[in-house]
Amino acid sequence: MPFAPSQIIVRRYVRAGRTTFAKPMRVVSDDDAGLLLWMPVGTEHAQLTDTDGSTLHDRPLHEMRDPRLVRKKWRFWDILVLMPAGAAYSVWWFFSPEGDFGGWYVNLETPFTRRPEGVDTTDLVLDIVVSPDRAWEWKDEDEFAAAIGTPGYFDAATAGEIRAEGERIITLAKAGAFPFDGTHTGFRPDPAWAQLTGQIIPPLQ
Repeated sequence: MPFAPSQIIVRRYVRAGRTTFAKPMRVVSDDDAGLLLWMPVGTEHAQLTDTDGSTLHDRPLHEMRDPRLVRKKWRFWDILVLMPAGAAYSVWWFFSPEGDFGGWYVNLETPFTRRPEGVDTTDLVLDIVVSPDRAWEWKDEDEFAAAIGTPGYFDAATAGEIRAEGERIITLAKAGAFPFDGTHTGFRPDPAWAQLTGQIIPPLQ
């Protein structure tokens, strides 16, 4: 069953049976183009964080001492996120709090699965940043390389497939093809939508 427009769901990252990120997001649409979600600056989300404040950007899960989900505020950019069904990525549109389009972000991730209250995916570490003029660059390449062969991540062959998918999307960006063709760059949220608050996140484990 598709999610209903304006419904609030939780987009989760999971790894090795643990929730590593939980973001409440507003459903814009859920159709053949994919699941389109909205999350503004100030949204309270949860991120897996170790006792010293480090996250999975700093060390892999198996090296953390006592990681817990910690509530944090989403900062800097409002985001519109497209998750095409069966795709190993999501595309994010960045907007300033004033509504100015700031570029795209491609998060390489496993195809999502649905839950009654949201969707789950696993982050594949490597990302792509695309500016409004469609100049692009890889993000987190060092972290991606370090994850190869690490427990709970991926082997070298899978890493090659992940990068190949990223290169395919870069080709779309350079060509100005969908989703980099100007679609959604003028998006504005419904002014009736309330702020997403921490009460939407399930109890933290």
